Amino acid sequence: MIICGVELTANDAVICLLKLDSQQFHIPDCRVRKLSLQKNHSRENLKHFQASFAKLMTDYGVEKVVIRERAVKGKFAGGAVSFKLESAIQLIADLEVELLSTMIIKNAQTDNPLPVPFADTGLKGFQEAAFNVAYAAQVLR
Repeated sequence: MIICGVELTANDAVICLLKLDSQQFHIPDCRVRKLSLQKNHSRENLKHFQASFAKLMTDYGVEKVVIRERAVKGKFAGGAVSFKLESAIQLIADLEVELLSTMIIKNAQTDNPLPVPFADTGLKGFQEAAFNVAYAAQVLR
């Protein structure tokens, strides 16, 4: 099963694809590392973001998208635009989308430590949170 981990930051959806096959993890190559919403946040731009995300998931055969949950209030609250992005992703037809809290992600990594250091995955540093979400979703299923 291919899972797409998503970390929403500002106008971007940072993604990481992760596949578990015969108890081995694989990080499939992906043509993009993040999808961005244009600055003016118009309805057309939001629809374009949604269509681009849906096309990417279809092209790579992603069966499930897992988004790292953001706080609604407080010091580490997510921004309004990131909640728009989350909604756009959740409303994609025929795509299973789940939210995972930071606590669940950390507990999953504690119970199932990463088999290799993140630096050895070949991913960019800004993709680490998305990778952690995808990894937690894989070990929890």
